[in-house]
Amino acid sequence: MENNLHNNYLFKALDAYPYELEETLEALNYALSYNSKDAQALCLMGRVYAEQLKDYETAKQYFAEAVAQHMEMPKTYPFYVQTLLWNNDYDEADKLIAFALTVKGTDKALLQLLQGILLEKQDKYKAAIKLLKAANKTATNNCFIEYVNNEISRVKKKIKPRNKKKRKSNKKRKEK
Repeated sequence: MENNLHNNYLFKALDAYPYELEETLEALNYALSYNSKDAQALCLMGRVYAEQLKDYETAKQYFAEAVAQHMEMPKTYPFYVQTLLWNNDYDEADKLIAFALTVKGTDKALLQLLQGILLEKQDKYKAAIKLLKAANKTATNNCFIEYVNNEISRVKKKIKPRNKKKRKSNKKRKEK
């Protein structure tokens, strides 16, 4: 009976998020009171803290607990990685992506996209583009592919101004 109630509250929370935050939190708190180690409830609580409250440290704790409870739950990893990126925890994000890519069932294309964003944030634009192109090859969704193509063109724009500045400074040197 207890497991049934837990699942009911978890489903209510999943159904309500992100449109009914009060209902989401109430249902999540009930679900976690019945099973405080449920990875899916912990992951959703992490999302609430990261996406809605912008409390990344608390969100990281929930995600870490979710991973500790169920390492094979693939849907936790992209949310956890995104939170690490928002919090500028780049080394931690890199390690988590490397591990998540080995977990069966994870969305490899999404993880490669996040890895490309990580490299972009570290000003490694060419490596980022390479990973974004790999994400496109792995993707199986047209909307996702279009999104990644837009990301690639955005990152390419960051490279071009640098090259133009170098060319201008080289021309000035040659003229002198």
